[in-house]
Amino acid sequence: MSRKISILGAGESGIGAALLARQQGYAVWVSEAGAISDSRKEILEKAAIPFEEGGHTLDKVLEADEVIKSPGIPPTAPVVKAAFEKGLPVIDELEFAFRFSKGKVIAITGTNGKTTTALLTYHLLKKGGLNVGLAGNVGKSWAGQLVEQDHDWWVLEVSSFQIDGFKHFKPAIAMLTNITPDHLDRYGYQLDNYILSKMSLFQNMDLDQAAIINADDLLTNKGISFKPLTMDCYPVSLKTSQNQGGYFDGLNLDLIAKGKKISISHQEVILKGKHNMLNSMMATLGAILAGVDEMAIREGLQDFKNAAHRMEAVATIHGVAFVNDSKGTNVDATAYALDSYQQPLIWIAGGVDKGNDYSVLDPLIKGKVKMLICLGVDNEKLKKAFEGKVKQIKETKDIHQAVRWAFENGQAGDLVLLSPACASFDLFKNYEDRGEQFKAAVNQLKLQKA
Repeated sequence: MSRKISILGAGESGIGAALLARQQGYAVWVSEAGAISDSRKEILEKAAIPFEEGGHTLDKVLEADEVIKSPGIPPTAPVVKAAFEKGLPVIDELEFAFRFSKGKVIAITGTNGKTTTALLTYHLLKKGGLNVGLAGNVGKSWAGQLVEQDHDWWVLEVSSFQIDGFKHFKPAIAMLTNITPDHLDRYGYQLDNYILSKMSLFQNMDLDQAAIINADDLLTNKGISFKPLTMDCYPVSLKTSQNQGGYFDGLNLDLIAKGKKISISHQEVILKGKHNMLNSMMATLGAILAGVDEMAIREGLQDFKNAAHRMEAVATIHGVAFVNDSKGTNVDATAYALDSYQQPLIWIAGGVDKGNDYSVLDPLIKGKVKMLICLGVDNEKLKKAFEGKVKQIKETKDIHQAVRWAFENGQAGDLVLLSPACASFDLFKNYEDRGEQFKAAVNQLKLQKA
């Protein structure tokens, strides 16, 4: 008799898990609380996978031997609590997919920088001629890809929500970019719970496997005090040189791993900003450990193209540059962006505040940010935080208005930075929608001024 598996959520990860489970001989049941898109229904029907939408039939879900849940479904959801109470294993799609891959895994997590680091790591491995795939929080479902093919290496971006569903998942190389307060509503508003979630990425690793960490990050170091790392460690730092790992002294990235020493000028790296030097060092160390040669690494660092909405240059209009950092949805991410530019800034910020402490941005705006444009429904906290610190503050709910004001108040050599430090859900569908609307507004203005 085939084992039964219930899948909660019919998004990218759920559909991928369903297809892989079906291929591996499981009896599969997909249950979605909302509506399933027509295209995904078609995929399920073609694979003869039964499903429901608009709610969870508890008895049907609990008939399973184990449950795979979407990372977006909290453990407090009634259907998940019922599965726990029955003693059913509740796992993540990546945990399930791990069983069926023979490839080595590079898993990358962190509050900020994990997408850039994952994409760059994947790019460097591809550049080095390795047979590598990309999955997790970026790209297509890992389970769904395994239905078609496996790779020698997999680069996976993983969130804390996904890590919470790991039981036996064991990467060959694990990276933790940083930890800053985020998603605390999911962790009982206890920062230590969030830290422990991130640290759990390392829990199953062997002594000869590799951890790449940010030596300068206070909460990462706190996490290590909770859960000491026993595997081979490669710290990266902007402050102190490392016997093995990476160090950026302001001019060069110095990297030591597997007996190799590589020094790379920051001018050879297409990514800019101190935070991206950390990301670049982590990705480079991962590539060295995977066996990529130095020439391929140097080429890859120069021709890498980052994902959209991450300090993305949009256009320059009459000497005023516009940069889209809509992915900057928390204060720390915005701090990285503000610190990356030296020219006068017109800063567009705002949205759904996550309990932000804006005071950490004070040293970064002083003498640099000439104007703040608050883009959100409720801007009072943001305005109050920077009153008397930024010469001119305006507010709007219209992104076209924000772009026009920025241009009108800028001059040649200035840079307009959309880096909101807030979530986007008050005026936009998500950060991608906010970034796309910003780019459209800038490009429309460029046409008008041509």
